[in-house]
Amino acid sequence: AQLEYAQAKASENWNQYLLAKAEMDNLRRRNAKDVENAHKYGIEKFVTELLPVIDGMGMGLATEDASAESLREGMELTLSMLQKMMEKLGIEEIDPMNEKFDAEKHQAMSMQPNADVEPNTVIAVMQKGYALNERLIRPAMVMVSKAVEDS
Repeated sequence: AQLEYAQAKASENWNQYLLAKAEMDNLRRRNAKDVENAHKYGIEKFVTELLPVIDGMGMGLATEDASAESLREGMELTLSMLQKMMEKLGIEEIDPMNEKFDAEKHQAMSMQPNADVEPNTVIAVMQKGYALNERLIRPAMVMVSKAVEDS
């Protein structure tokens, strides 16, 4: 009787093991599929936000007799749409003009003597920087002031 009980218990435990193993295998496959989909469709929100900008540019280019003024207005509108899109996605523009140089966010391209501002002040921005959710994507490329040497 004890042997039959032990065999029944062993069989029950074996079945529970097989069920748990199958559950783990399914979970592993589902997680792998989720990761694959995240990589595959991760930029979907970005693309969805970008489509109206592309549509606007297409309509602007389809205009036959565009004046320089209307082209400029179209470019300003497109830039505004892109900036709003980037803001929605958590992308922050870094424009450090007249700010103190910060090596964490800025890359100094050159230094120039300048008596009008304090040393280590950004006096020109060659290329703005960008951060995604406070993580630096690209540093701002800048020219930095240095003290004027007495001659």
